[in-house]
Amino acid sequence: MFGLNQSGVNVYAKIGIETGVLAASPNKLIIMLYEGAIAACQSAIVHMQNKDIQNKGVMLSKAIMIIESGLRLSLDKKAGGEVAASLDSLYAYMSNRLAIANIRNQPELVHEVIKLLTDLKSAWEAIGNQQAMPLAASQMPPSVNHPIANYAGA
Repeated sequence: MFGLNQSGVNVYAKIGIETGVLAASPNKLIIMLYEGAIAACQSAIVHMQNKDIQNKGVMLSKAIMIIESGLRLSLDKKAGGEVAASLDSLYAYMSNRLAIANIRNQPELVHEVIKLLTDLKSAWEAIGNQQAMPLAASQMPPSVNHPIANYAGA
C-alpha cells in the first residue's frame, strides 16, 4: 500500500526537469544540454565496461542527439561568426567520435568527448557567472568579453 511507486517517482522527476527548463535562462539551458550529453556519455562508458551493447548504443545515441539537435542546432551562425563556425565543427567532430566509439567499442573516444563537453560547459558557466555580476564590459576577463553568448542565441 505504501510501497515505492516507480511510475509516480518518474512523473515527479519529469515535472521537476520540465520546471527547471521552463525557468532556465538561455545560458542555463545550454549548460543543461552539456550536462545531459556528459551524463549520457558517462553512462555509455559504464555500459561498455559491462558489455551491455544495447544500452551503450542507446546512451551514445542520446549524447549524439543532444549534441546535434540541441547544441549544434542552437548555434546562431550569423551572429556568432567564427566562434559559431568553430563550435559547429567541434560538435560535428564530437558526434563523429561518439559514432566511432559505438562501432569500435572504444571508451577512450567517449572520454575525449566528455573532456571537450566539460571544458565547454565550464566556459558557459563562467559566462553565466559574469552575467550575474553587474560588471562593465571593460572589467570582464578577455575570455568573457568575447561574443560567445551570441552564437547560441542567448
